[in-house]
Amino acid sequence: MNLLDSLSGSAQEPVGPAKCSRKGCRSAATTQLLWNNPKIHTPERRKIWLACNEHASWLENYLSERLLFKERAPLDTEAIIPKAPPADATSEEN
Repeated sequence: MNLLDSLSGSAQEPVGPAKCSRKGCRSAATTQLLWNNPKIHTPERRKIWLACNEHASWLENYLSERLLFKERAPLDTEAIIPKAPPADATSEEN
């Protein structure tokens, strides 16, 4: 990864399937845990940890004990994987 490319602001594509955020776990993620740290984030800002079925409750408890947990949601893989434009799409330039 090029440092200058990361500063351009363009979104990076996922490298592979979403994995659990629990240390040492490489299982497929099924859940999103939304959180923020009110000491450094604005109230509407949400950070996301991904969790497998086995670790979702553990990670939620970890965040809750620190008063960081906000919401638990199912993982929507369609929302995180960018879709290619249709092959017949044409750009209209004026």
